[in-house]
Parts: sequence; structure tokens; C-alpha cells
Amino acid sequence: MLRIAVPNKGSLSETAAEMLSEAGYVGRRDPRALNVVDQRNDVEFFYLRPRDIATYVGSGALDVGITGRDLLLDSGSTAVEIESLDFGASTFRFAGIAGRFTDLADLAGVRVATSYPGLVGAFLARAGVEATLVSLDGAVESAVRLGVADAVADVVSTGSTLRAQGLEIFGPVILESSAVLISAAREIPGITTLQRRLQGVLVARQYVLMDYDLPVALLEAASAVTPGLESPTVSPLRDSDWVAVRVMVRRDDTNHIMDQLYDIGARAILVSPIHAARI
Repeated sequence: MLRIAVPNKGSLSETAAEMLSEAGYVGRRDPRALNVVDQRNDVEFFYLRPRDIATYVGSGALDVGITGRDLLLDSGSTAVEIESLDFGASTFRFAGIAGRFTDLADLAGVRVATSYPGLVGAFLARAGVEATLVSLDGAVESAVRLGVADAVADVVSTGSTLRAQGLEIFGPVILESSAVLISAAREIPGITTLQRRLQGVLVARQYVLMDYDLPVALLEAASAVTPGLESPTVSPLRDSDWVAVRVMVRRDDTNHIMDQLYDIGARAILVSPIHAARI
């Protein structure tokens, strides 16, 4: 039975649960449940703190898990990323009092507050910068104002929280993070099926099916707009001068593509969601 670690709370928890449900797995009904057995799919889910998942998986106690790339790297675990899951995106940056720091070298010999000492420490070591890390469990932005640190390293979205504390971003990006699937060994039975199902969910979220009718003479022009993953499916219509085309297109491009097809001469353009896929 495949043992899967799932975040029990935080920003990754809800989306991870939705993704597994869309992939055909049974989740927990009681939010207090610590584990759930899905007999039909031969898996058992363990609901753990996101920060602990890499440790459990790396130790071999669990086979595979969903966590953040940032948490995986910060943990120092031997677990490895085997699939990016395209949610929970975040960016890590350095910040300090406006005008005091301009580049990474300015951090030499100063105190840097962070909730990710493993991640930030490894980044600074690779850059050859020696700084004193101050480990905090949240509210890192206040560390400079309260005199605990000279600079901070934290997740940045708009930067408004940092600016409210009189801080400005400087230096290179530490990490672009997102939710990832991790494992200590790729050859564990059942992982390939899990990966394939999750990839199918990602495809279903990123693509839609588009159907349209088109004069045969315009098929090449339309195919250039909608080439599909391999090639469009083309079917004859009662009127031999026309064909029906079915193709997958990226969801974000749907309306732009519909405009292009209509201008070419396509008609009866319809779009349908994809509920599951295997590519």
C-alpha cells in the first residue's frame, strides 16, 4: 500500500486535497483525522504539518508526499522532488532598511532573520557570504524594527508588507517555490500511477477541448492556429466541402484562439472542459 503524506493545514492543504480528489482518490471527511485508508486505490494518506512532510518521506517512514519546494530544501531531507504540481507559488527575497543594502555582498557579517534557515543558509554559503541567521517562526518582517536582525529573507508577493515595515527588496531571488511531489526513491510501486493521475489533473486544468466546423480549403490555416498536442482530429461532415475539427488548446488562450478561428472562417466554435486526461 502506497503511503502518501498530505499537508494538514496551510496554503497548500486545500488545493492538494482537491487535486487528489480530482485524481480519483478518497480524502478525509473529518478534518481532525490523521490518516485515511483508500482501499480501492491501495493507498493510505497521512495528514501532517507541511514543514514535517519532507522529513517523514526522506526517512522512509512514508513513500511520497506533497509539500513546498521551499520546505523540502529547508529541511535538509534526502527526499527529492519528482513532480511540480503548479500551485502554491511563492518567491523568496532579501529585504532591509531602504538604502542600506544594494546587493548580496552587503549581508556579510550582519544578522538575517528568516523562517527558512536551511534554505537561506545554503543560498548564502553558495554565494560565499557569511551572515548570522536568526531563526523565527513567522512575522519575520518585524525583526528589523524590533532590533532582532539587520535584514530579512522571506516570501514576497507584492512587497507591501515589507514596505509597511520600512524595508525594501534587494539582491537576487533566493528561490521560486511551488507545491511539489517528493519521494525518497522513484522505484516504489504505485508512485508512477500517482504521478500519471496528478499529471492528468494538471492537463485538465490547463487545457480545454475546442470543436469547430470549417471549409476544407481552410484546414491548413486553422491547423496552424490549433495544432493540438500531436495533430487535430478532423471528421467529415455531410457537406463534403466542410469538416469538423476537435483539438486541445490551452485554457488561458481560449478566447484569443476563438477570435482567430472565426476570422479565418471557422463556425460553430464550441469549448468544453476536460475532467480527466492521460497524455
